[in-house]
Amino acid sequence: MNKSYAIVLAGGSGSRMGGDIPKQYRLLKEIPVLCYSLRTFENSAVEGIVIVTADNMQEYVSKELVEKYNIKKIAAITAGGSERYLSVWQGLQCLPDTGTVLVHDGARPFVSEELIGRVLEGAQTYRACIPGIPVKDTIKQVSEQRVVHTPPRRELYAVQTPQAFDLAMLKEAYHRLLGGGKDNVEITDDAMLVETILGETVHVVEGDIYNMKLTTPEDMLVAEIFANNLKKR
Repeated sequence: MNKSYAIVLAGGSGSRMGGDIPKQYRLLKEIPVLCYSLRTFENSAVEGIVIVTADNMQEYVSKELVEKYNIKKIAAITAGGSERYLSVWQGLQCLPDTGTVLVHDGARPFVSEELIGRVLEGAQTYRACIPGIPVKDTIKQVSEQRVVHTPPRRELYAVQTPQAFDLAMLKEAYHRLLGGGKDNVEITDDAMLVETILGETVHVVEGDIYNMKLTTPEDMLVAEIFANNLKKR
């Protein structure tokens, strides 16, 4: 079986969260948010972890998170770019050309080993796999404050991370993006890149309602509740 790796993105400023400390380094039940997912990847089938940080945070992450919380599977700690997709590209530079790679947002602390296993298995079967959960609300496409389309709710999923891919395939997608003068397009996730640049089919597996992304101060309140229930999952 091919080796598997995780790129954990921890370079965002978290401006919508407010405050001076980026959200991924804030304490949640006295543990930095980022450490939750790092410890889960440490205990998973993933064999190497690349942490992508802001430019001036590598030493802090190494000493205060990796060493302090005994994360052993670190393959590299590297600085990211000005945009999310550029940070993923920096992480990919630290990995070999073959295997499977999982790309995860460090602001999603409650990823589980079970979810990692599902997307990893999906990627090794289909080459591209993402977790998602069906949306509960009706979604409207709006332009200039007017509804232009109402897509069928049964076809809509809220997509999460980690997203898993054949490593060579994801690297090829980024080579084409950055080498083809397309780096000004809006890439919101890696699945979108694989779909649009390579025309690959991306498969969806069951996500996890606990696998929330911390974005606003209110999310931290919910995260406190989730953290209290971790052992009950």
